[in-house]
Amino acid sequence: MDLFSLAGKRALITGSTRGLGHAIALEMARAGATVVISSEVPDDCAQVAAAFGAQGLSALAIPCDVSDDDALDNLAAAVENHLGGVDILVCNAGLNLHHGPSATTPDTAYDRVMAINLRSVFRLCNHVVPAMAARGDGAVILMSSLSGLRGNRSLGVYSMTKAALAQMARNMAVEYGPGNVRVNAISPGLIDTDLSAVFKADPARFERRMAQTPLRRMGTPREVAGTAVYLASAAGAFVTGHNLVVDGGTLITD
Repeated sequence: MDLFSLAGKRALITGSTRGLGHAIALEMARAGATVVISSEVPDDCAQVAAAFGAQGLSALAIPCDVSDDDALDNLAAAVENHLGGVDILVCNAGLNLHHGPSATTPDTAYDRVMAINLRSVFRLCNHVVPAMAARGDGAVILMSSLSGLRGNRSLGVYSMTKAALAQMARNMAVEYGPGNVRVNAISPGLIDTDLSAVFKADPARFERRMAQTPLRRMGTPREVAGTAVYLASAAGAFVTGHNLVVDGGTLITD
């Protein structure tokens, strides 16, 4: 048995038309899973699913704006109707709308970041995970962040949501462990995606960050995706309630 195989598994990945979500969906599909591609733009979902299909991979497009409670309810129902359920849930959809002091965060930005990064995850998990436990098997991965593990002067609300996701993973691991459902978080450091543009646009800041990172480089989306495949597969079958940091060593540097 291949420890990293996901053959026969059904995986729902939110925010999976680009960035980390896209990379996770691609590597899970390559590992044998049928993946549900989901984001708020229907055309993007359809294009990514078609591109996967052209590679001989199994993918289904189900669009969803995770900030809309009804849309989340419909996503869970659609996956159940089309695939008969979910074996792997990756809650990746997220955003940051404010860089700067917490006191200058607009209320609208606070509300939207909380709704997408945290409330949507809580609601979707409550739809999907009990059925996993009833079947006696499942893996859930919540995308946290290195920013949720350290103090931050410019990512206040975003880092709060990411810290909360790591705690949600611990809570759910305790709650659903008896049903053989494993729940973990991944905390990426600086990864080469659109979200890192603010660092790359400031050479001095970027150089300081690289000097604080033992591997002296940004990570790649595929490296985070490999971590997700591990946590979802038999290789990670005895890992639950963990927040796995994928940051090139930034957190432990001197």
